[in-house]
Amino acid sequence: MSTGKINVTADNIFPIIKKFLYSDHEIFLRELVSNAVDATQKLKTLSRIGESKAELGDLTIQVKVDKENKTLTISDKGIGMSPEEIDKYINQLAFSGAEEFVQKYEDKADGAAIIGHFGLGFYSSFMVASKVEIFSRSHRDGEKGAYWSCDGSPEFTLEESDQRQERGTEIVLHINEDSTEFLEEGRIRDLLKKYCRFLPVAIQFGEKEITETEGDGEDKKETKRTVPDIINVTEPAWAKAPADLEAEDYKEFYRQLYPMTFEEPLFHIHLNVDYPFDLNGILFFPRIKPNMDLQRNKIQLYQNQVFVTDNLEGIVPDFLTLLHGVIDSKDIPLNVSRSYLQADGAVKKISGHITKKVADKLSSLFKKDRADFESKWNDIKVIIEYGMLSDDKFFEKAQKFALYQSVDESYATFEEYLEKIKASQTDKDGNLVVLYAAHKEGQHAYIKKAQNKGYDVLLMEGPLVSHLMQKLEGGDQKVKFARVDSDSIDKLIAKDEEQVSLLSEEQKEKLKPIIEGEVDKATYTVVLESLDSSEAPFNITVPEFMRRMKEMSATGGGMMGMGDMPDMYNLVVNTNHPLISSILDEKDEAKQKELIKQGKDLAMLAQNLLHGEALTNFVEKQFEALKG
Repeated sequence: MSTGKINVTADNIFPIIKKFLYSDHEIFLRELVSNAVDATQKLKTLSRIGESKAELGDLTIQVKVDKENKTLTISDKGIGMSPEEIDKYINQLAFSGAEEFVQKYEDKADGAAIIGHFGLGFYSSFMVASKVEIFSRSHRDGEKGAYWSCDGSPEFTLEESDQRQERGTEIVLHINEDSTEFLEEGRIRDLLKKYCRFLPVAIQFGEKEITETEGDGEDKKETKRTVPDIINVTEPAWAKAPADLEAEDYKEFYRQLYPMTFEEPLFHIHLNVDYPFDLNGILFFPRIKPNMDLQRNKIQLYQNQVFVTDNLEGIVPDFLTLLHGVIDSKDIPLNVSRSYLQADGAVKKISGHITKKVADKLSSLFKKDRADFESKWNDIKVIIEYGMLSDDKFFEKAQKFALYQSVDESYATFEEYLEKIKASQTDKDGNLVVLYAAHKEGQHAYIKKAQNKGYDVLLMEGPLVSHLMQKLEGGDQKVKFARVDSDSIDKLIAKDEEQVSLLSEEQKEKLKPIIEGEVDKATYTVVLESLDSSEAPFNITVPEFMRRMKEMSATGGGMMGMGDMPDMYNLVVNTNHPLISSILDEKDEAKQKELIKQGKDLAMLAQNLLHGEALTNFVEKQFEALKG
């Protein structure tokens, strides 16, 4: 038997470990089980290359809770350690970076995130244990067994021991009084499923009862038996070659990842790269409806099948955090801070590659079966639009497959759509005017006016469309977007011909103050326009610039302070409509005011976003009645 002092000049290393890891103290289980997996994998490798003569047998890792004795035990049947190896790897090398760790991170909040980077993973067990014991026996014949213990101070005990007869290592944690949650089976099972459910070596935690059925009909018999409860899948789908998987395998894997999700993903992207960096994974496109809350933290990051985090913000492009799935890379360090990851060159290359693979997959799906791609477009467009806005390289690629839907439900790429409207929707200044509506039914009256002119109208809805239009307008072509309710249709696509006004300038000057006197000037601006006599006498429009800036401000953009501006409307008065002439000629002031009020109220009703074609027809009939 020997005792000694761990070779570290900072005697307060254990309090520092506890301090830094307190917020993430559950990761001790990840560290210890990962070490057990490493020991098992090393034995497999040594056996394969002929450097170990040990019979592999059952290599299942055991995790056990003894509530009565207040212990948590992790045991493996891996390479094991001799007393000399424990002294080397536990007492010396594991603390080789301790002094550097203390110097660098004693006063920094993110020290916990990088503790494993300094070889301190094993010692994270002292966050929850008042004493830790190691029983180990090497895989090599003739080696003596070893016993090590430490109570959380730099002093340790190391001696030869035959207590463990079989190859491998058993670590016993004597759980301290303020960490008794780790003696609860439910808590340990949850942590194992969180961090270890895809590790490549079977992990047993207790037993479970299963029901087996034999025969059928009257001869059908059910028997129950107890079997080991293996909590992990040792060969997850992402660790296999795509050629070895069928469509159903991907769906089953998705159900493993998200057992509480009942909706299947639209399609998947399998990442499988070994040069110039290591990257495996499967990403799924979920169904995302417009205007719904966007769910992040659905991609899980693994390193060698060990769970690291589900918060990939800053590690992968922001828009890809809306996807679901798994990314696994040996080149992404397991225990480093997020700020370190964001600056890491390998991580940046991996991030760029993932973006490229996503774009290539979408392009392939679009070319392979455009009709199917169109049918899924509204479920994925928020992700794609987000990517187009946040990543210029993705924007360039997406221009080939991003779709735009007309109110007649036909789809086109932006290039195809501009070609489609070029002949009819080019204004007198050479601008291609893209008309759009946010609500097909709600803006029916405005859409109908555009269609009556032979124009096409896009349906553009969702939280990102204002930003996207701004970006598309910034291209090389002379393109501008105009919502159908932002002005009269003749003004939106101004042609060379001018409409003659039936009212003289003198009559207009007389009319304008009469109408202004009957509206709230803080909300409405009265605009007199010479429109076709078939157009409505009163029309309410929302100025494009004002509305778009307000929408962009609401989602983080636009001009400073625009989001707080009150809603402003134009009350467009058609000076060529008979009703307007009647109002001007009406001698009875009360009747004149009533005609203005009814006309404005009908215009407000037509602008109501909750109604469609039936309302449009009703308003038109009411205007006709007023004219009579």
